[in-house]
Amino acid sequence: MRVTLDELETFVSVARLGGFTQASRTLHRSQPAISRRIHELEHALDATLFERAGRRVTLTDAGTALLPYAEAALAAVRDGERAVRDRVDRAGAAQTLRLAIVGTLADSHIVDALRAFRSRFPHASVDLRTATSREVSALVRSGDAGLGLRYFPDPDPTLESIPLGAEKLFVVVSAAHPVTTPRLPDLRALGEETWLAFPPERGQPDSLGGRLTRQLAAAGLADPAITLVDSLTAQKRLIEAGLGIALMPTSSVREEVRLGSLRLIDVTAVDARMPVVAVRRTRGYRSTFATAFLDLLADHTPELRD
Repeated sequence: MRVTLDELETFVSVARLGGFTQASRTLHRSQPAISRRIHELEHALDATLFERAGRRVTLTDAGTALLPYAEAALAAVRDGERAVRDRVDRAGAAQTLRLAIVGTLADSHIVDALRAFRSRFPHASVDLRTATSREVSALVRSGDAGLGLRYFPDPDPTLESIPLGAEKLFVVVSAAHPVTTPRLPDLRALGEETWLAFPPERGQPDSLGGRLTRQLAAAGLADPAITLVDSLTAQKRLIEAGLGIALMPTSSVREEVRLGSLRLIDVTAVDARMPVVAVRRTRGYRSTFATAFLDLLADHTPELRD
């Protein structure tokens, strides 16, 4: 039996989303159809690709071995489709920029770049997906997106990380926090606080959580209380409730600051920044639209630059 692209697409979707139900929604197929394709793929390879535990699934060793090749195969097919579309004159055919972006980066400078792109290419459409940094990389790696915008360079050698600049980090506190000044010389006034941080990312030692730990150590805070919370929304709700503080870029809390539920404190001694990068496949096809949008980003992200 031969492996089909439909089977590989289903496999990658289940692996990325962590479940058959989630994959069925994303691929707009019934759950039995998703299960059948995975069964056929496992039968063709004579290997179990997923460990099933209720509705959640995890990759087996065989599945982990297959994943990068499945992603590369899908990306190669999608690259070929884009290469043909770039070279064939199709009167009236709508071409698409496929972009994946961390949701908090969808701010004014990105909107300005998209507006300039639409002005330059009025007949183009934009397929915009929001995701976490890790998910952005996965979408680019599999060819679902031609270009991604995320925090921190991706160490994966199959991806190229193009620096766009960095966002300054501020201490985020609740509106009712007893420290009312917008600026502090150092972190000593916050020494007894509980800090909220993201769990460390596998293969990403220079993550936001890692930067927080280093900043607290540099400030001389002995054994600070750090609670790991893997959701940005949950962190913000906990801060609003007075259950902790965090180190975040302005873009992550812009709406809450505007509404007055959160406040920013600029700490002079803390010069921490989150690098923002564009990611694309190292050997992937350079589409006209993705290249043009990358050029526009360089012109519309001056506030990210040091």
